[in-house]
Amino acid sequence: MKIVAALAMVVCAPFLVAAMVGQSGARPAARRHVQGQTLVSDEFPDAQITFADGYRYVGAQVISLYGNAEAEQHLFVRGPESGSVQSFYWVQFEHFLPTNKMTYEYENQRPVDINGFQFTYDVKSFRDYGYMQNEDAASDGAAISRLLAQHHLAFPVKAARVRMIYLPTSDHRTELMIIYGEAVGENSSIPFKSAKDEGVLLNDAAPQAASELLGHALGGLTLR
Repeated sequence: MKIVAALAMVVCAPFLVAAMVGQSGARPAARRHVQGQTLVSDEFPDAQITFADGYRYVGAQVISLYGNAEAEQHLFVRGPESGSVQSFYWVQFEHFLPTNKMTYEYENQRPVDINGFQFTYDVKSFRDYGYMQNEDAASDGAAISRLLAQHHLAFPVKAARVRMIYLPTSDHRTELMIIYGEAVGENSSIPFKSAKDEGVLLNDAAPQAASELLGHALGGLTLR
């Protein structure tokens, strides 16, 4: 995520986070809830996201992003009960705090309409997706990795992901981010960079693969 005022792009460059801790020492509860396969949000945006059969809900957590924003993370996965997941949906509802005037802005994004919701997206491949998320132990990627680890799960190593962004307010201070990711087989033609932490923008490098991955992402969810 590229955030105006010098915060780095989420998922590409880590974003410092810490657990949200109140005076009681407990994290605040997630404001959205899950009913079966459906994640229900009553605000920002008012929406329901239903995931395909075969995905199971791992859980939710609320984190602070460098003291400038708050994010609520939800995670659905497909694959074994333990070890590396085959594919996943990482859903993040995020907003800046009133203590700043930062906004969400993105580069290299393309438009996609999801049932009337105007998203933008990009598609990238990573030689070691988990390594990239955990380079900074305080990042939001590391936070979602820890949520996986609590359930004896981990991100796939060689992976491709589709990042979809929806900005529900005109001031661009609130966002819904949906990241779909899947394991990439050794015989895949999807390109990777040699460095573990550097992704390949597949929209440019492999547009057919990017289109197929977007199809996988959209095929596994219904947004209304």
